[in-house]
Amino acid sequence: MTTPPPQPEAPLLQVRDLRVTFTTPRGSVRAVDSLGFTVEAGRTLGIVGESGSGKSVTSLAVMGLHRGAEVEGSIALAGQELTGLSEKELSKLRGRRMAMIFQDPLSSLHPYYTVGEQIAEHYRVHFKAGRAAARKRAVDMLGEVGIPEPARRAGEYPHQFSGGMRQRAMIAMALACEPELLIADEPTTALDVTVQAQILELIARLQQDRGLGVVMITHDLGVIARVAHEVLVMYGGRAAEQAQADELFADPAHPYTRGLLDSLPRLDDADDEPLRAIPGSPPSLLAPAPGCAFAPRCRVAASRTEEDRLRCASVRPELRPYGGAARHAACHFAGPGTPADSAHGAGAAREVSR
Repeated sequence: MTTPPPQPEAPLLQVRDLRVTFTTPRGSVRAVDSLGFTVEAGRTLGIVGESGSGKSVTSLAVMGLHRGAEVEGSIALAGQELTGLSEKELSKLRGRRMAMIFQDPLSSLHPYYTVGEQIAEHYRVHFKAGRAAARKRAVDMLGEVGIPEPARRAGEYPHQFSGGMRQRAMIAMALACEPELLIADEPTTALDVTVQAQILELIARLQQDRGLGVVMITHDLGVIARVAHEVLVMYGGRAAEQAQADELFADPAHPYTRGLLDSLPRLDDADDEPLRAIPGSPPSLLAPAPGCAFAPRCRVAASRTEEDRLRCASVRPELRPYGGAARHAACHFAGPGTPADSAHGAGAAREVSR
């Protein structure tokens, strides 16, 4: 009998054709539309975009935390399909195999219970451990994330912790049950630069030690450049560009990605040089345009012929390969920007990456 060839292992997280729709008094809102990506164990996917681009909606869909939303498509964790699972089935996976940390740890931690009690209870839910074993686990995790005197601090309340310490405590809680996937939704936004760097270094160290797959959601390109292996740029609920991080920063293909990089200030800019903002506002998801959602704000489209501008306004560009099989952009005219844009964007990318 011929032995069948070994099947390739499924990615840690594989999302295909994800669509998330909310029903509002003003109509249906497709907050995420036809989105797909993968995350491998030991790798970090950075998801970046403006507010309202669909980043957090995507992360909540993966965790099964949407209430009243219609979630369609496929979300598979190590080959196990999550879409369609009951709340009871999802609750067994949340915290145990996949975990999430949020932007504001103070609102995520209960003010009436000590930090140690909350971590211990989270551990007990999944492992049915005794109180003593769960408390020891809580203390050990607080020590692992760099909180000094963890045995004493475990008995303190969230308001007695600084912002950075609360975020460390949230990371300790998220990783207490040894999940395979960690989703970090704007975990450093409310922190000062020094503490932000410490939190990012902590996540990177824990990822290396545990082989975690990480999804880092942020609007900060500096964070993406520092920690991500792959990058997904979102706009209007859809993928605008997907690429390896070094490729994206060296040669952004989509005009929106170039606009994000161009908007970064540079150390060699003149003191009186204005910031290069992207003109206009993000699109309304209540009445999406038939063509490219970015077309009304796009400098590339504005510089094209009338026929090209009409195409941008009427035909939605699909995500297609650009410059290699692992790189994609949803733009009719994906490619290098104008010389001025490319110089500014490349310089900003080099500074962000440091």
